[in-house]
Order: sequence, then C-alpha cells, then structure tokens
Amino acid sequence: MKVVISVDMEGVCGVSSWVQVSPPEFGGLVNSTEYQSARERMTREAAAAALGALAAGATDVLVNDSHDGMRNLLPDLLPDEVRYTTGNDKPLSMVQGVQEPDVAALLFVGYHARAGSIHAPLAHTWNGYVRSVRFNGIETGEYGINALLAGHYGVPVVFASGDDIAMREITAELGSQVVTVPVKEGLSSFSAIHLHPREAQRRIRDGAERAVRTAGEARPYTTHWPAVCELGFDHQARADQCERVPGVTRTSAVTVGWESPNAWHLFQTFRMLAQVGDVRLNG
Repeated sequence: MKVVISVDMEGVCGVSSWVQVSPPEFGGLVNSTEYQSARERMTREAAAAALGALAAGATDVLVNDSHDGMRNLLPDLLPDEVRYTTGNDKPLSMVQGVQEPDVAALLFVGYHARAGSIHAPLAHTWNGYVRSVRFNGIETGEYGINALLAGHYGVPVVFASGDDIAMREITAELGSQVVTVPVKEGLSSFSAIHLHPREAQRRIRDGAERAVRTAGEARPYTTHWPAVCELGFDHQARADQCERVPGVTRTSAVTVGWESPNAWHLFQTFRMLAQVGDVRLNG
C-alpha cells in the first residue's frame, strides 16, 4: 500500500509565531533557534505519521515537505523506509506524489485553519494576502484545495493533525472518515495551549495507524463539476491584476471568479492567480 504524507509547519505542536516558521531565505532570522526547533518537531511529527502508516501495512510512504520554500525537513530524523520530496515549485505543490500509481491514502500533518478563522494560530490560506477561497459556495482552506486535488487522482484524505480549529474545519468539510489529531488548542492568532511534543507524536502515530488501516473504506473528496470558484484578496489592487487573466471575472472589489471543469484546473488556476495577485501596493 502506498501513502503520501503532506507535512506543513504552522499546525505543528509548539508553533504559534511566524518567527518560528520562517526559514532565513524567506525572511526568517539567520540561525533562528526557534525555526530550527520547529523544523525538527515538524520532521518528528511527519516521522510519527510515517511509522503509524508502516505499522498499518503501508509498503511505500512518501513524505512531502509542504511548508514555505519546502526545504524544511531533516531527513535523518525520518524512518529509513520512507521516501521524501523537497523543493519549491513542485507541479502538485503540497500534495506532490498523489499522482503516482496505486496511492491509497493522503495524510495531512501540521495543518492549520483557513484564512479568517477566529482564535486559530497562524490561520491563513496559501499566503498572507489571500482572504478567502470558495468553490460551489463552500469556503475552504489549504486542506480543501489539497483534498480536491488528491481526489482528482482518486486518493482520499484519511488523517489530519494540527490545531483544534483546523481539525474541526477539516471534519466539517471532508467528513468523519478523516481521523483528526489536535496537537494544540488555539487561543488567538498567535497563541495556543500545546501538548508535550512527545505526546503529540504518540497521538499522531496512533491516529495515522488507525487511519491507514481503514483507508480502503475512505472515498476521495470531490464536488460538482464544472465548479464555480472565487478567490478573495486583502486589497483591490490584487483583483485588478487577476481580472485581466482570460476566463477570470471580477465579482467584487477584492474578489475574482472563474469556472473549473475539474480539480486539477481549479488548483492550477488558483495557484496562478495567487501569484498574479502578488503585486506591490504602493504603485
């Protein structure tokens, strides 16, 4: 059985500040001890999920670094049996690997709530200026976009860990088939009550094992196609740029919309528009 683990950092135990999740090449402090500690815990949580998957019978585990520049994992801390993916600009980004033949399940580790979520530590969607993403009227976050893309390849999401608010959002959107493990309780955008890291890793391993054992009963996430999609920004200047893209229309001062025939098109259009909208706001 092949499984893919998508590991982000904002939802990892002990993380509640942007300083902790910012590599030096992306604006973080050089030799930041907080970032180095966070990337170690990120790797250990991914390793815990991998060990759970292996215990459940997985024979091929691919860990995909899904945070920021996607060069955060410390591979020496991963189980010997796993493969791992690093590097930015991967074709499927956070879920690179789900397109491989015979992948049975996708696991989310270190995931966070969507932009605008109340009391959710470091809640955002993709970057700092995307304010909302909707398809067919459903507001979603990175978890929903990634689940739809995995579903395009017939791969279900079976497990997720991160903050408690993100776990509730994932259950509400993806359903109870996803085994969720909250490793911290959000108090505000920049604070949380955390489990001890070793306890968080133990729960992740146990949860991943339970999830992979029942992966055959899970169904890929999808929606009605073609889907009506909408992307909202923090400033109208970003929508100014995006409405110039063929097939994209302005739906409000700060939002643009389009129609996608499938999840691959939805994801690639969203990813492109997020990049197009990355403009200087001072002219």
